[in-house]
Amino acid sequence: MVREAVLDDIKEINYLGSLLNSKFTKLFDMEKILQEDFSKVYVYEKNNKVLGFLHITVLYEVIDIVNICVNINYRREKIASNLLDYMFSEFNEDKLFSLEVRTDNEAAINLYKKFGFEIIHVRNNYYKDQDAYLMGRKFSNE
Repeated sequence: MVREAVLDDIKEINYLGSLLNSKFTKLFDMEKILQEDFSKVYVYEKNNKVLGFLHITVLYEVIDIVNICVNINYRREKIASNLLDYMFSEFNEDKLFSLEVRTDNEAAINLYKKFGFEIIHVRNNYYKDQDAYLMGRKFSNE
Protein backbone atom coordinates (compact mmCIF):
# COMPACT_ATOMS: atom_id res chain seq x y z
CA MET A 1 0.00 0.00 0.00
CA VAL A 2 1.26 3.48 -0.88
CA ARG A 3 0.47 6.43 1.36
CA GLU A 4 1.91 9.77 2.41
CA ALA A 5 4.66 9.48 4.99
CA VAL A 6 4.11 10.51 8.61
CA LEU A 7 6.56 11.33 11.39
CA ASP A 8 6.45 7.72 12.66
CA ASP A 9 7.98 6.62 9.32
CA ILE A 10 11.17 8.68 9.68
CA LYS A 11 13.30 5.94 11.24
CA GLU A 12 12.53 3.50 8.40
CA ILE A 13 12.90 6.19 5.73
CA ASN A 14 16.29 7.15 7.14
CA TYR A 15 17.37 3.51 7.13
CA LEU A 16 16.37 3.10 3.49
CA GLY A 17 17.95 6.45 2.63
CA SER A 18 21.23 5.29 4.14
CA LEU A 19 21.22 2.54 1.49
CA LEU A 20 21.31 5.32 -1.12
CA ASN A 21 23.86 7.51 0.62
CA SER A 22 25.71 7.00 3.90
CA LYS A 23 25.24 10.74 4.58
CA PHE A 24 21.48 10.63 3.95
CA THR A 25 20.44 11.90 7.39
CA LYS A 26 22.90 14.80 7.15
CA LEU A 27 21.58 15.73 3.71
CA PHE A 28 17.87 15.25 4.39
CA ASP A 29 16.12 16.25 7.61
CA MET A 30 12.99 14.16 7.15
CA GLU A 31 11.16 15.75 10.08
CA LYS A 32 11.54 19.16 8.43
CA ILE A 33 10.85 17.80 4.92
CA LEU A 34 7.57 16.21 6.04
CA GLN A 35 6.41 19.63 7.23
CA GLU A 36 7.33 21.56 4.07
CA ASP A 37 4.50 22.62 1.78
CA PHE A 38 6.57 21.99 -1.35
CA SER A 39 7.85 18.51 -0.40
CA LYS A 40 6.01 15.22 -0.46
CA VAL A 41 7.19 11.84 0.74
CA TYR A 42 5.29 8.67 -0.12
CA VAL A 43 5.98 5.29 1.44
CA TYR A 44 5.21 1.78 0.29
CA GLU A 45 4.12 -0.19 3.32
CA LYS A 46 3.46 -3.91 3.70
CA ASN A 47 2.67 -5.64 7.00
CA ASN A 48 3.31 -2.38 8.87
CA LYS A 49 6.85 -2.14 7.48
CA VAL A 50 8.08 0.60 5.12
CA LEU A 51 9.72 -1.17 2.18
CA GLY A 52 10.29 1.85 -0.04
CA PHE A 53 9.84 5.59 -0.27
CA LEU A 54 9.65 8.37 -2.83
CA HIS A 55 10.62 11.97 -1.99
CA ILE A 56 9.63 14.77 -4.37
CA THR A 57 9.58 18.55 -4.45
CA VAL A 58 6.72 20.38 -6.12
CA LEU A 59 7.68 23.80 -7.43
CA TYR A 60 5.08 25.38 -9.67
CA GLU A 61 4.84 23.25 -12.82
CA VAL A 62 7.95 21.15 -12.06
CA ILE A 63 8.07 18.08 -9.86
CA ASP A 64 11.56 16.92 -9.03
CA ILE A 65 12.10 13.35 -7.86
CA VAL A 66 14.73 13.79 -5.17
CA ASN A 67 14.96 10.24 -3.80
CA ILE A 68 13.41 6.88 -4.53
CA CYS A 69 14.56 3.81 -2.68
CA VAL A 70 13.37 0.26 -2.13
CA ASN A 71 14.68 -2.15 0.47
CA ILE A 72 17.19 -4.37 -1.32
CA ASN A 73 15.37 -7.53 -0.17
CA TYR A 74 12.16 -6.41 -1.89
CA ARG A 75 13.43 -5.12 -5.22
CA ARG A 76 11.81 -6.37 -8.43
CA GLU A 77 8.43 -6.54 -6.68
CA LYS A 78 7.06 -3.41 -8.43
CA ILE A 79 7.37 -1.26 -5.30
CA ALA A 80 9.11 1.59 -7.15
CA SER A 81 6.51 1.30 -9.92
CA ASN A 82 3.71 1.54 -7.36
CA LEU A 83 5.30 4.62 -5.81
CA LEU A 84 5.63 6.31 -9.21
CA ASP A 85 2.05 5.36 -10.18
CA TYR A 86 0.79 6.88 -6.94
CA MET A 87 2.75 10.07 -7.51
CA PHE A 88 1.36 10.46 -11.03
CA SER A 89 -2.19 9.88 -9.74
CA GLU A 90 -1.77 12.70 -7.21
CA PHE A 91 -1.20 15.36 -9.88
CA ASN A 92 -4.04 16.01 -12.29
CA GLU A 93 -2.62 19.00 -14.13
CA ASP A 94 0.20 19.51 -16.60
CA LYS A 95 3.54 18.99 -14.86
CA LEU A 96 7.13 18.40 -15.87
CA PHE A 97 8.71 15.60 -13.87
CA SER A 98 12.49 15.56 -13.59
CA LEU A 99 15.21 13.56 -11.86
CA GLU A 100 18.90 12.80 -11.88
CA VAL A 101 20.20 9.24 -12.05
CA ARG A 102 23.69 7.77 -12.25
CA THR A 103 24.57 6.91 -15.83
CA ASP A 104 25.52 3.38 -14.75
CA ASN A 105 22.26 2.68 -12.88
CA GLU A 106 20.65 0.68 -15.69
CA ALA A 107 17.82 -0.74 -13.57
CA ALA A 108 16.65 2.73 -12.53
CA ILE A 109 17.09 4.17 -16.04
CA ASN A 110 14.98 1.35 -17.49
CA LEU A 111 12.30 1.92 -14.83
CA TYR A 112 12.13 5.63 -15.62
CA LYS A 113 12.00 4.96 -19.37
CA LYS A 114 9.09 2.58 -18.74
CA PHE A 115 7.27 5.56 -17.22
CA GLY A 116 7.98 7.81 -20.21
CA PHE A 117 11.06 9.63 -18.94
CA GLU A 118 13.66 10.59 -21.51
CA ILE A 119 17.31 11.54 -21.13
CA ILE A 120 17.55 15.30 -21.52
CA HIS A 121 21.16 16.00 -20.62
CA VAL A 122 24.30 14.52 -19.07
CA ARG A 123 25.51 16.23 -15.90
CA ASN A 124 29.23 15.63 -15.67
CA ASN A 125 30.57 14.61 -12.25
CA TYR A 126 27.14 15.19 -10.69
CA TYR A 127 27.83 12.50 -8.10
CA LYS A 128 31.39 13.65 -7.37
CA ASP A 129 33.03 10.86 -9.37
CA GLN A 130 30.12 9.80 -11.56
CA ASP A 131 28.07 11.42 -14.31
CA ALA A 132 24.30 11.61 -14.11
CA TYR A 133 21.52 11.76 -16.63
CA LEU A 134 18.96 14.48 -16.21
CA MET A 135 15.73 12.79 -17.20
CA GLY A 136 12.33 14.34 -17.71
CA ARG A 137 8.76 13.58 -18.57
CA LYS A 138 5.94 15.93 -19.45
CA PHE A 139 2.71 14.68 -17.90
CA SER A 140 -0.71 15.69 -19.04
CA ASN A 141 -4.13 14.22 -18.33
CA GLU A 142 -5.35 15.11 -21.79
